[in-house]
Amino acid sequence: MPSVRVETKAAQDMRNTRLDLASLSLRQVNESLQKAEAGAFTISNPRGAHALAAGLVSPIDVTIDGHVGYYCGGMNQQASITINGNAGTGVAENMMSGRVHVKGDASQSAGATGCGGLLVIDGNASARLGISLRGLDIVVKGSIGHMAAFMAQAGNIVVLGDAGDALGDSIYEARLFVRGKVKSLGTDCIAKEMREEHRTLLRGLLDAAGVGPEIDVSEFTRYGSARTLYHFHIDNLGSY
Repeated sequence: MPSVRVETKAAQDMRNTRLDLASLSLRQVNESLQKAEAGAFTISNPRGAHALAAGLVSPIDVTIDGHVGYYCGGMNQQASITINGNAGTGVAENMMSGRVHVKGDASQSAGATGCGGLLVIDGNASARLGISLRGLDIVVKGSIGHMAAFMAQAGNIVVLGDAGDALGDSIYEARLFVRGKVKSLGTDCIAKEMREEHRTLLRGLLDAAGVGPEIDVSEFTRYGSARTLYHFHIDNLGSY
């Protein structure tokens, strides 16, 4: 029988570059990540630093051990970023591709203007989740605040908990899937039929976010645009 190679912790650590914000500046840490073309990195002592791991352009793995401030993972391309804590305003803002995973809660405007990739939030998300969404997929395992998906153009938002006021206000063609209660729908957002194509899409998003089959897609309601505000009409003046 072929021998099984067991990698020691020391060997694993050699492949994982550790960056400590207690001894390095934020600029030094971000420059190291932005210049890397491959590899795994662990950032310790983030202490709520803003714009951490922003502007990454390579398929690297980044683990942040602690809470982060504003715009963590912003403009991400290809990198896989895991935050072992909570995230401040605008996590994964304008994300292009890759994956950002928040193990705690996220503040307002998470995933704003996101164009691609996957944002997963294990806890709750505050107001304005996914505003002006342009293709990013977002899965929130908790609940979300008000004005989520405002003017969302493309992409998908999945919420396992409840949604606050004005969900999907002025939405375009993004798809919203909510398992819990919605406090109110925004202008031009309506409940829509859940067809087989949507059930397949939703199951794929749940699987990608690590949500097991015990969560049934039949428990979700799909929301989207009623398409009444696409073109200006004087009768809709009060809705613009």
